[in-house]
Amino acid sequence: MEKKQVVVIDDEEHILELIRYNMEANGFLVETFTSVECAKPYIESEKIDVILLDIMLPGMDGISALQQFRRNIEIQNIPILLVSAKSEEIDKILGLELGADDYITKPFSVRELVARVKAIVRRNERGAVNSKVEVHKLRYKGLELDVESRVLTFKGEIIELTFKEFEILKLLMSNKGKVLTRETILDKIWGYDYYGETRTVDVHIRYLRSKLEEHGLGGFIETVRGVGYKFIRE
Repeated sequence: MEKKQVVVIDDEEHILELIRYNMEANGFLVETFTSVECAKPYIESEKIDVILLDIMLPGMDGISALQQFRRNIEIQNIPILLVSAKSEEIDKILGLELGADDYITKPFSVRELVARVKAIVRRNERGAVNSKVEVHKLRYKGLELDVESRVLTFKGEIIELTFKEFEILKLLMSNKGKVLTRETILDKIWGYDYYGETRTVDVHIRYLRSKLEEHGLGGFIETVRGVGYKFIRE
């Protein structure tokens, strides 16, 4: 089986050594960098499966890097796990809103970190397999979601989505009119082994809605109080 490539960006050498040792012991290929500026050329030229990105970095910080990566069409779908000493909820929410796939705070359990990375890899592989379905395009009132090319358009104009936003919208549009609980969405998109909470779903839905609303598409995703969400049916 081909080994998965992990890139770790952190300015603390002992953290880099700790992560490298344990990830390699679990069968991953690991490249470490102390700044985004040093890591970026490698990320753009190699096939990367997961990026572990510290928030507090010299030069470009992790949040700015996350935003930049998500705007770069060549690397925007690489899963990113934020690593930081910050534990406040606002930092977690901000990271998730900007497209992070997961978040872990220092000091962290090495076993938990490895488990999270493995879960991200499995989810990404499952997503790639599940994209090969018979329904290639989902449409609703000028909105078109192309499953194969992973592009969302409205009347021909592209709406940029992160990997998770695309998967959530695909799931909701595939079940028009059906209420999906937060737990169901979490299971289908993140998997049973995801360590996060249903709050993660709310954050991604909010960010997805804001992108749709920018194109006058508000109201397509309804909240069912105390239950979950649904994509409206005509």
